[in-house]
Amino acid sequence: MSKNEIKNLSRRNFLGTVGAAAAAFTIVPNHVLAGRGRMQPSDTVNVAGIGIGSQGGGDIQQVCAPDVPIERPQRNNNGTPLTKQQIRELEAQQAARAAQQAAAGGAAVRDTNAIMQMGAAEREPVKLANIYALCDVDTQYAGHIFKGYPKAKIYTDWREMLEREPSIDAVVIGTPDHNHAPIAAAFMRAKKHIYIEKPMAKTIYECRRLAEIAKEMDVVTQMGNQGHATEGTRQTVEWIQSGVIGLVKEVRLSTNRPLGFWPQGDLERPGAMKIPKSLNYDIWLGPAPYKPYNADTLHFFWRGLWDYGTGAMGDMGAHIFDAPIWALNLGFPTKIHATSTPYNDEYLPLAETVVYEFPERFEAGIGYMPAVKVTWCDGGLRPERPAGLEPGRSVRDATYIGEKGIIMHGSHGANPELVPADPDFTGPDPWIPRTGNIFEDWIDAIKNGKKSSNDFSVSAKLTEIMLLTNIAVLSQRSNTTLEYDAANMKITNLPEANDLFHYEYRPGWSM
Repeated sequence: MSKNEIKNLSRRNFLGTVGAAAAAFTIVPNHVLAGRGRMQPSDTVNVAGIGIGSQGGGDIQQVCAPDVPIERPQRNNNGTPLTKQQIRELEAQQAARAAQQAAAGGAAVRDTNAIMQMGAAEREPVKLANIYALCDVDTQYAGHIFKGYPKAKIYTDWREMLEREPSIDAVVIGTPDHNHAPIAAAFMRAKKHIYIEKPMAKTIYECRRLAEIAKEMDVVTQMGNQGHATEGTRQTVEWIQSGVIGLVKEVRLSTNRPLGFWPQGDLERPGAMKIPKSLNYDIWLGPAPYKPYNADTLHFFWRGLWDYGTGAMGDMGAHIFDAPIWALNLGFPTKIHATSTPYNDEYLPLAETVVYEFPERFEAGIGYMPAVKVTWCDGGLRPERPAGLEPGRSVRDATYIGEKGIIMHGSHGANPELVPADPDFTGPDPWIPRTGNIFEDWIDAIKNGKKSSNDFSVSAKLTEIMLLTNIAVLSQRSNTTLEYDAANMKITNLPEANDLFHYEYRPGWSM
């Protein structure tokens, strides 16, 4: 079979997989008061934001530029304001870095990760939709976003917003992981379209249930995995599926998170503090068990706590694992094993290594694909250097070991490259549709009655694979390589591990 035939068949497989040509469906636009109607591409979509103080606020700005320029407050990762001394120290550090870079003859280094997360990239103001309503449990933490959209209706309880605002067409959910599923389920049942930050949910049961509800209610969904829409991810898929490095039997993935971002490890949970008047703590807790408030368990720091977050994999797995799953048409792993640094009942481990075993596959348009071993490392750990990697060249976030060569790329699929480097390599002609960024893709899908490229039928599988990591970590003391029956959502050789697929919600909460 020729390369062009492989590319064309691969393209057809892609279209069938992600539903880029999905059938149109009927929705109820907010302005249709009688009967059912299909939203026209010219119609304005009314979007609500829930959990907007940090990542969710950046997402909102990607959907529609603020009416009033937003100045992000200077604050610590736990949400508390920086002291004057901390501001002086930060400014001194920034000046020192700028001076060092200037001395080296280059421009100041920009924090591109922050740009991607917070939506601060330099570009023309966007207006993909109308920001109709905003909701956050902490009016002080989210105050800068509220000020940016003075016309939006303001809430601190998403349940009240759902009840009182029938004109909402779609919702952007940027809350901590443990609140994703109850919010998304409620709004989907009300026929609202959903954009939800990664990971899609906190538990595997929630992932599957959300995908079922999305299908049942026929709404447009999207998980906030920005890398799924990047040029680098699409290039990686095209290179792999066009056979550039031959059959791939091993993939190595890694991230430095949580180092320098949030605490994890065998740590003591901080004691009780007085709840600020600006915070609706009960709604922030949502389905999680009640535990006393402390500033160091909220906002960005919640990621490292079992009650609320999913750790480094939950934060970065979607950005690093997505391209391998797509490029190699990976299903679910049949085996998984983890080792980690110490942890306890409150905090996830600081670092871990997880090995997945995926079975061989035969994909229409691509052909035979062998079994794949995937190794994940976080907390600053890195997999071994691949053979052929030049001295002085660093291992990147993703490495594919093929029978004819090696490909590496960064987080979000950034800048795929060959090992050893080949400056003359151009790659196959592009054949995967370029959809714009994930926000453009989502709004376009809502307006035109089609699926988004990373809807819940796609992202639920990715998130389930990610969340298996934490089940393996919590099961490592059994000294057992877990055997996974994905069809029945069951660990077959360690029954007690099946209790980790979900947890009992706090009274009064459900999905």
